[in-house]
Amino acid sequence: MSVERKTNYGSISVSEEAIASLAGGVITECYGVVGMASKQVLKDGWAELLNKENYSRGVRVKETENGLDVDLYIIACFGVKISEAVKEAQKKVKYVLEKTLTVDVNRVNVFVQGVRVNN
Repeated sequence: MSVERKTNYGSISVSEEAIASLAGGVITECYGVVGMASKQVLKDGWAELLNKENYSRGVRVKETENGLDVDLYIIACFGVKISEAVKEAQKKVKYVLEKTLTVDVNRVNVFVQGVRVNN
């Protein structure tokens, strides 16, 4: 899956991994988010914190007929109101993806895989 655009100069193709990296970079800048987590929680229930190069492992992008559905797996910061932090993060990710890729984003689902103290 990729986002395709045709211009007068040729065609543009943005890969799913590029979209996932963009979404991961945006959400890690949001208040209350410690970092990205893997889509699969480890066996004993601990979520691994991903490095900048691996953000796409914590994002799932699905293309539907109405636009994109994005699932983000994060680790939240201890001591913040998680529901408010996630709501604002959803708004920011949706805004940036729509403005950058000029596609509609239907859903931005955020799954909190763990809570950690931000160092």
